[in-house]
Amino acid sequence: MERQLTRPMHILILGGTGFIGPHQLTVALARGHRVTVFNRGQSGMPLPPGVEALQGDRDADDYSALAGRRFDVCIDNASRVPQWMHGAAQALASAVDHYLFISTVSVYASHAASGDDETAPRAVHTGPDPFQTPPAELRANMAWYGALKALCEDEAHRHFAGRCTVVRPGLIVGPGDETDRFSYWPLRVRRGGRVLVPPLADPVTFIDVRDLAQWTIRLAEARVLGDFDAFGPALPLTMGEMLEAMRTATGTAVQWVQASAAWLAQHEVAPWRDLPVWLPADGDSAGLHRRKHARALAAGLTFRPLADTARDTLTWWQSLSAQRQSAPLRAGLSAEREAELLALLSG
Repeated sequence: MERQLTRPMHILILGGTGFIGPHQLTVALARGHRVTVFNRGQSGMPLPPGVEALQGDRDADDYSALAGRRFDVCIDNASRVPQWMHGAAQALASAVDHYLFISTVSVYASHAASGDDETAPRAVHTGPDPFQTPPAELRANMAWYGALKALCEDEAHRHFAGRCTVVRPGLIVGPGDETDRFSYWPLRVRRGGRVLVPPLADPVTFIDVRDLAQWTIRLAEARVLGDFDAFGPALPLTMGEMLEAMRTATGTAVQWVQASAAWLAQHEVAPWRDLPVWLPADGDSAGLHRRKHARALAAGLTFRPLADTARDTLTWWQSLSAQRQSAPLRAGLSAEREAELLALLSG
């Protein structure tokens, strides 16, 4: 249990009902803080007792519910287009002491080089005017995602100069992840048998959503400023080590059937989509899982055991509806496609 603080803050969370937000609420309330969330109010997710809910439509630049309010810190989980960040700044520039923006490692222009850190060049938006194009149109094109997040960072630093923190997570995983990008692996390992896997020596990185949530609240408490890449674990992790942790978590007998990146490409098995978490350890993606995160470690980022993340992800999955559990996963190979590939690889 997180310790009770003697000087609680009033935290505003923009979003609050998505993937990260509920975990932040849990941590903040346990540490004695007062929390207000601001969103469209459309998720239907029940909020914990004591959490204040305010509603507004950021696409319509409607922040009227925040008028006249003051907060110690704003944690912005939601901004994906610079219009949203600009609108939040107009409403909150004189109303918060600290602005903490959850960005993404996708802001970087390239992931080819190993050892890059937060100073690496960021992507440049080449699409339509990001301040004049309807936000929904901008969000619909994922090719612009990283560059738009970079523009959001610029707006945050411009309007909250000297009181801004930018956190750039890698792949966020764990209980509540509806993308199935990580869940595929513990679910697949739990089925047992022969498992098609990419090169086991390739590096992987990600962050448990609960570790990210705890860290953001602690950053807010200490008012730590600057830009931080946020992923783990603390030591380099390979695909094989990740899978072995899942074998430990499930206690299932499995056999890894390893395929090279070239063979997978030849048979149209897409990294990240068909074999989630993994990207080839050479070429354009060579550096994604080899970025430096020393700045975040120095600022107190910690990681729980990977087996715990796998085990808790399975427990969360089992709490979902029967319909969701029986539906095709949103990432990863189907059982039929994997069987076809295993037969080809063995033949």
